[in-house]
Amino acid sequence: MLKVENLVKSFGGVAATRDVTLDFPAGSLSAVIGPNGAGKTTLFNLITGHLKPDSGRVLLDGENIAGMMPAQIVHRGLGRAFQVASIFPSLTVLESMTAAVMSHRGESANMWRRFPIDAAQKRAMEHLDLLGLADAGGLLSRNLSHGDQKLLDIGLALALEPKVLLLDEPTAGMGPEERWAMIEKVQALWRLGGMTLVFIEHDMDIVFKIAQTVRVLRYGAVLAEGVPDEIRANEAVIDAYLGREEEDA
Repeated sequence: MLKVENLVKSFGGVAATRDVTLDFPAGSLSAVIGPNGAGKTTLFNLITGHLKPDSGRVLLDGENIAGMMPAQIVHRGLGRAFQVASIFPSLTVLESMTAAVMSHRGESANMWRRFPIDAAQKRAMEHLDLLGLADAGGLLSRNLSHGDQKLLDIGLALALEPKVLLLDEPTAGMGPEERWAMIEKVQALWRLGGMTLVFIEHDMDIVFKIAQTVRVLRYGAVLAEGVPDEIRANEAVIDAYLGREEEDA
């Protein structure tokens, strides 16, 4: 469903991605991990059109989307939620979700009609129900908790009915209980929607528990990829990122 081939991007002579080739099968749940500066967010920015690659291809369902504008890529079925929640702070939760639904339907110009389109609001409420945010529909988005703002950001991406969803550190800034609640919700939405989901995450307990496949980046290149047990036991990954537990004296 999503494939990047020989992706290269440099900034001022410094390579951010080095000949990256990765394949994300339809319906898969994958994690991208690596040290800070490994190129993870740059990879997402290249896939979503926020950066243009120096060379290489990004294939979404067989179509090369490399170099397209972000809006064009969204309309082709690729959604993204950001590390810092990108929401509409001055709109209510329901208004925000309705706006996303109407944008997907090409009806944005009708958003501020005196009587909003019932079908769009109904669909928006269905999304909020799935997210567990139905009771918060009347709240201003900026007044949500940090975790619920992140959840709403994911919901806005889901309202676009993507084939592929990218999540950039969905649990960033959360406490332990909130992190697990968020990732369980993400996993449930993935199962329900049947989409291809790729997420960046630094919590290895989360990564190894839910990811089917783990890709490891280092210095902008692919260091390793495999199922969690393979990555956990990979000597190069241990030395570069995971570290070793201290042996008892």
